[in-house]
Amino acid sequence: MTASSAHTVTAFDVRQHLAGLLRAALARVAPEQGLTEIILERPKQANHGDFASNLAMQLARQLKTNPRQIAERMVRELPSSPYVTKAEVAGAGFINFTLTPAARTAVVAAVLAAGHGFGRGPARSGKAARRLQVEFVSANPTGPLHVGHGRGAAYGASLASLLAFAGYEVTREYYVNDAGRQMDILAVSAWLRYLELFDEPVPFPPNAYQGGYVREMAEQVKQAHGDRYVHPAEAVLACVPDTEDLEARLDGLILAGKDLLGEDWLYIHGHVLNEQLTDCRADLEEFGVHFDVWFSERSLYETGMVARAVAALEKSGHIYQQDGAKWFNSTAFGDEKDRVVQRDNGLYTYFASDIAYHLNKFERGFDKVIDVWGADHHGYIPRVKGALSASGADADRLDVTLVQFVSLFRDGHKVSMSTRSGEYVTLRQLREEVGNDACRFFYMLRKCDQALDFDLDLAKSESNDNPVYYVQYAHARICSVLAQWDGDQAALAKTDLAPLQHEREYALCARLTEFPELIQIAARDYAPHALAFYLKDLAGDFHSWYNAERLLVDDRATRLARLALALATRQVLQNGLSLLGVSQPVSM
Repeated sequence: MTASSAHTVTAFDVRQHLAGLLRAALARVAPEQGLTEIILERPKQANHGDFASNLAMQLARQLKTNPRQIAERMVRELPSSPYVTKAEVAGAGFINFTLTPAARTAVVAAVLAAGHGFGRGPARSGKAARRLQVEFVSANPTGPLHVGHGRGAAYGASLASLLAFAGYEVTREYYVNDAGRQMDILAVSAWLRYLELFDEPVPFPPNAYQGGYVREMAEQVKQAHGDRYVHPAEAVLACVPDTEDLEARLDGLILAGKDLLGEDWLYIHGHVLNEQLTDCRADLEEFGVHFDVWFSERSLYETGMVARAVAALEKSGHIYQQDGAKWFNSTAFGDEKDRVVQRDNGLYTYFASDIAYHLNKFERGFDKVIDVWGADHHGYIPRVKGALSASGADADRLDVTLVQFVSLFRDGHKVSMSTRSGEYVTLRQLREEVGNDACRFFYMLRKCDQALDFDLDLAKSESNDNPVYYVQYAHARICSVLAQWDGDQAALAKTDLAPLQHEREYALCARLTEFPELIQIAARDYAPHALAFYLKDLAGDFHSWYNAERLLVDDRATRLARLALALATRQVLQNGLSLLGVSQPVSM
């Protein structure tokens, strides 16, 4: 191969260019294998070049030839490239490419030209159009969000931002469970605490909501309406069955509230719903998590969508009746047992409203629906997909990602957490202790389907061991250098990059080159954690270079080239951190 050092290098896709060279060589060596996938990867060792392909080894079986011999023939047939100084065979048959210095550093100009758009994928159009909906958090509005909800919020928000940056049209949605038994339990919990304020105590059930926020809502009702909703404790207890069944006793209390309060029950129910939903919205907004749609479960009942969904399943032959209830034959679709959709008392189940909700999503025209659920909902996937298939919908349009549990550690010891007892650690408490940035970044330090140990002490530390501090410090260092220089940053986009000749500079450029492809892969795999890992590696490459080389050197050409590289690095750090909802401080 020949290389032209005088060739002017502009922004180009290095992988695509090298793949084209290999494709041309393949057409000469083995044209019948022209559809073989061409894979290019970064070698682990710098002395193995900038990119390596195992194409020859892929072809060995079909061609019945030693892969090294195939690789040697491929190298001889590679077209000339102004971007490649050397292509050679290594090991068992790898083809290694070494780029020209100008090709290695071309990414700097590309980043500075694109700015905040560097790495952004083109808008999907035509057959490639993809309208995506990401539904996440969707916690019952029955109490403050806890740290587990926080992980779902951080993951869902980052995933939605990543998909939008990759070129998709994304709608962020929260499904408000404002109908059903859990809201009734919260309402009766607040009412019982309200009765206590007027010396009409009813033994508080252990399976009701215990948190201090319930007492606060009771006090709010008292302040607003005095004793309007007071009824004698004896009248309440008269509705409670004499049984050891805690759930039956709780249902009796709910029935007492509805019977004794009549229309006023709707006020209690509406008040607790509004209070908790307002708190949830505020908590998420403060966390940097925003939704385009807040979808009411109750609206599914009010508009008849639940009844229509069950009727459609019944008409298609997927519903049968047993003991007065209507059952969906979900075992026919891979579920472990059939599921009730309408009880013998005529009330629909949560599952029935979930079927209606997902059918509604498809009716709204989304090409793909992505649900972010807690890990304990794993068994729910086959029954929902089965119901969609039974309804005539394309269940493959629904993807479900599961978010595993979070454990908090302080001083090396696990922090105790619970749920309905009200003693759990809330997302707000976590944010107040370690800050939003640490929360958002630490939540992304594991794949969502892996359990996460959240080290509170590490999250608060100002050390290189703290990954969010390490990445933000790289950004702040670059800001400090640029402030010391105090020159025209815009002019750096046209800087001659030839003085960038050290291996650390080439390594940093190589890392920047990976960003656009990383965005597409992470979006495809629903894997925003890959972006967090990338930013840690990018920060590491920058710190290594910064600690080894002075940026503000006396030689003007070298100084400007290094500042251009630093500015490009800052831009990619900004782009990546923004997608994760993490701030980019100018000083630390």
